Amino acid sequence: MKRIIISLAIISVFASCQKDKTEETETATLEFQTKTYEKKTTLPCKTDVCAEVKIVVPEASNIPVVSDSINKKIFNTVRGIVYFGEKPSDGKNYEEVMTAFINSYDQLKEEYADERPGWEAKIEANVAYTSDKILNIKLHNYTFTGGAHGYDGNRSLIFDKVTGKSLEKNDILKDTVAFKTLAETKFREKFKIPAGKPINSTGMMFMKEVFELPQTYFYTDKGLLLYYNIYEIAAYVEGPKEVLIPYSEVDKFLKIK
Repeated sequence: MKRIIISLAIISVFASCQKDKTEETETATLEFQTKTYEKKTTLPCKTDVCAEVKIVVPEASNIPVVSDSINKKIFNTVRGIVYFGEKPSDGKNYEEVMTAFINSYDQLKEEYADERPGWEAKIEANVAYTSDKILNIKLHNYTFTGGAHGYDGNRSLIFDKVTGKSLEKNDILKDTVAFKTLAETKFREKFKIPAGKPINSTGMMFMKEVFELPQTYFYTDKGLLLYYNIYEIAAYVEGPKEVLIPYSEVDKFLKIK
């Protein structure tokens, strides 16, 4: 009898602990701290910029599994931007990613001492939007490794705030055919492209003369922002293009908000 009572007591304590952990997870909130990483070449430099990297990112904490998922996605995105060559480095942290970038510059600089312009890689990310269900990180990036000009763009990292899962277009949008029709109407209105005229009739550069949804979306306080980066649908000199669709019109197409 004593053994049964002891066993029941142990089970009760274990269940209580599990309940406490669940309640703690449910009530805990994500926290973010801005982290800055910088690195420059140590080679002699004749100009203001030889080779430098600056990475500013929000680091999630306070809910381990969710935070880890978010931080890993941000890191992998940065690693896929800050590199030189055919593929990203195998860096396991920001310091290693920056070192690989600087090392690539140093190697070329030593080989072509008088022909190598300065390199830059700058990342600035921040929490752009948050709700009970959604977390949206805006990641601005600029890289220059030679040529007429560098590349400047924005990435949107959207997460399920409860699980930390990274969300893609099909995770946030439904009935994409009807949504595409709405988006094209809004796009034509903003950029004054007459209905019935080819989508490229005013200088856009959509492939095959067919309107396409962008690769990048941002949740905002006013609506869903469709963002076309430089080169996506227009020449470099035209810059990025964006269209904001109010929630009053886009709500019915959103799976999560």
